[in-house]
Amino acid sequence: MRTNSCAASPPLHAETMRANFLIIAVALLGALLGLAVSTGMDGFFAPALPAGVTVLKPGDQRADLALADLAGGARRLSEWDGKLVLVNFWASWCGPCREEMPLLDAKRAELAAKGFEVVGIAIDEPDAVRDFLKDSPVKYPILVADEDDDASLRYGDTRGVLPYSVLIGRDGRILAQRAGNFTDASLARWIAPHL
Repeated sequence: MRTNSCAASPPLHAETMRANFLIIAVALLGALLGLAVSTGMDGFFAPALPAGVTVLKPGDQRADLALADLAGGARRLSEWDGKLVLVNFWASWCGPCREEMPLLDAKRAELAAKGFEVVGIAIDEPDAVRDFLKDSPVKYPILVADEDDDASLRYGDTRGVLPYSVLIGRDGRILAQRAGNFTDASLARWIAPHL
């Protein structure tokens, strides 16, 4: 009988070893992905930059984008020179974008007298933007960038994350960049040092 019990042990041991190896491999992969995300390894998940596109960073002069407003007119970011401007890239299909828009609108109203402005740039179809804004209007200017446009990429959104916000100083220099949506507290902390 001992011979039979010994013969059954090796397959069970090999099965346990394979299961342990798989668990360790998955844990290591998760740790590597977590490290890549937390350390901001821009190139880890980002596609290659299109030829001729320069990605702006804090301290750089803002690009003077010319984009259409919802009436079809051309607008430039330089229209808001002399103000502290939060440029918010968003889309009508983006849940976190939709959630933060009332917050951005309220903060703009609260700080307008101090020279603060929000400019929304929708990475979306104009009709979808109009439809969304009928139900959820905001008072800040909304511009539209074609989905093939590299506007958010030029402003540092190398991962293509929405919402994506850029804070531009009164002198036209980029002060800060942020991927993800705001809470009231995080928005206040982000703006306060620059008012």
